[in-house]
Amino acid sequence: MNIHIRKATRKDMVTVLDLVIELAVYEKEPDAVTATLSDYEQAFDERIFEVLLAEVNGEVAGMVLYYMTYSTWKGKMLYLEDFVVKASFRKKGIGQVLFDALKKEAIRKEVRLLKWQVLDWNQPAIEFYKKNKSIIEAEWLNCKIYFE
Repeated sequence: MNIHIRKATRKDMVTVLDLVIELAVYEKEPDAVTATLSDYEQAFDERIFEVLLAEVNGEVAGMVLYYMTYSTWKGKMLYLEDFVVKASFRKKGIGQVLFDALKKEAIRKEVRLLKWQVLDWNQPAIEFYKKNKSIIEAEWLNCKIYFE
């Protein structure tokens, strides 16, 4: 299988949003995505986030959406917001190729830390991250406030 990794463009935002919705369905939150295509396009134009897309035979098979942030303890940090491979492309090595490409991007950006979240019930993802020698923390709790 020939997997091609490329950076997303503004034209890809509809595909990115579709993948985010697919991920929300997988994560049992099908109605949680309220961001619009316009929101994605504006944020992309403002360089709030970046996306790497995996293509197989010209079809987008998955993506990683990430952005720069800062760790007051470690310095420059890359945050992986969304990592999704379409259901029809899973178990074919695409996730590993995407994850490796993200790690290369982190090194290129000279960050000291790559960070993300995984749901405690998502055993396939947890096993994937463990296989990639990731540290899975149990002592930190997520906090958030929604502004409407």
